[in-house]
Amino acid sequence: MSADSHPSFEHPLDGHAKSILEWLALAHGRTGAEDAGELLQQLLLLRESPTTTGQRTQLLDLLHRHGERVVSAELPALHGISLPVSRKVRQRTMIIQEVLETLAQEYLNTLSELFDPRNTAHRNAPDQTLRKVMQCVAWHIRISHLIAAPNSIGIWQQLHAAYRTARRLGLAEVAGPDGEPSVRHVYAHILLAAIAQPASFCSSELEFITDYIASSVKPVDIFETPPLDRTGVFWLDLDQDFPAHALARRMPPADTLALYFACDLVARDVREHLAALDNGAPAISLGLPEFADTPAGRGVLRRLALLWGQPATRRYPRRRQSYRVNLCAGLEQLWHLIRHPDKERQISEWMVTNESPDGYALMHIAGPTAHLRVGDIVAVQPTGERAERFPSWHVGIVRWAISENPAHIEIGMQQLASHAIAAEVIRPLELEAGNLSALILPEMPPLRAQPSLVAPTGKLSEHERRLIILVEQDNLGIREVRPTGLTEQTASIEVFSVVPDDKS
Repeated sequence: MSADSHPSFEHPLDGHAKSILEWLALAHGRTGAEDAGELLQQLLLLRESPTTTGQRTQLLDLLHRHGERVVSAELPALHGISLPVSRKVRQRTMIIQEVLETLAQEYLNTLSELFDPRNTAHRNAPDQTLRKVMQCVAWHIRISHLIAAPNSIGIWQQLHAAYRTARRLGLAEVAGPDGEPSVRHVYAHILLAAIAQPASFCSSELEFITDYIASSVKPVDIFETPPLDRTGVFWLDLDQDFPAHALARRMPPADTLALYFACDLVARDVREHLAALDNGAPAISLGLPEFADTPAGRGVLRRLALLWGQPATRRYPRRRQSYRVNLCAGLEQLWHLIRHPDKERQISEWMVTNESPDGYALMHIAGPTAHLRVGDIVAVQPTGERAERFPSWHVGIVRWAISENPAHIEIGMQQLASHAIAAEVIRPLELEAGNLSALILPEMPPLRAQPSLVAPTGKLSEHERRLIILVEQDNLGIREVRPTGLTEQTASIEVFSVVPDDKS
């Protein structure tokens, strides 16, 4: 792109603005994320430029367009990365996020003239400016979710400021050009993604949630008083640097001017989509992303229906702790560890920071984490003073992961059983498929009344009539079981409740 192809400017440009146009001309056509640092410098240069608001907005639009290319190049690279992310990835994403935060703030600053009573000529389109603010913030938050990092301080206040401004200008409900959703609709979509507990999903699941919200979620109403006839109600404070709180878990303080939104209708649509998928309807026929056709996709929908429609309260209090455990991550790794305990495995060391009857919060100390994935099966074994007389591997699912820097990661583990048995599964109707490595979990009252079977996602079905289980302990044992239900389903593993097959 040459400088001549840029939009014309009504007034002469200063040296800073001309320098920005020259950089944009040189950067035209480049699509890599390596431009983020230079793009940030152009934004800081624009901040020092004495341009008019109209000129500033035009330059911001050009820089935003280049920022969109940078983000589009970076997002695919964040899929499937191991946690914690490398220092190089962390530094690159931090620069991109700073670009997005700066873009959003500069756009917000251009709207100040709209509230100046001395200014009667508003030549810019404030609704489009607000959409760009929200897009920048949404990208920023999405990157944080993909690298399991906390959101930057003040990022939610930027988003709330954009929505507050849209309300003050009477633009919150105005549809965008070419049928684009209203500012309120975009705002609600970002809130929905945040209250879906993004730290509890892996990158492929997060992408599906983003696509599902964009393509399949109807507009969500926002109220100034709590809707008493609705469920799945959340509230937010536009002055808080936080997305939203579930009303079932926390009431707003008495002096808070809270806004409310209900997700029960969204959750109802999720359940209807899930029922149609279970009945054999392909995702494309329902207007859903293709990932919905996979077992992992249906597992995400089940969880979304609960997270949005029936936000749960904490079942058990947490107790602070400080003791060390060894951790083994991944079904294959754990299967081999249990079957061949004397052989060396990829074991890492963690500190339990708090626990409750149904799980732990753990902080990484040392050892490999490449096998660690949100939604995967893991097992821990206490060491040191807390070592058990008869050591056992306590099995659970990684429910969330947070990484504040490349040298630090914390996870939450939901406990499934106090131990597991390595087994092989034979499907009588699919003998050619070979044996399948799986784990048997004993019942664990009151959390689970029946034994369970853990298998890789997509390999078994809850409608299997009969499964043959081979267990090799002191000698070979053979069991015949029948699945009675699917109790957990993630991108990595599925957990089935099973009972003995009485027909054998």
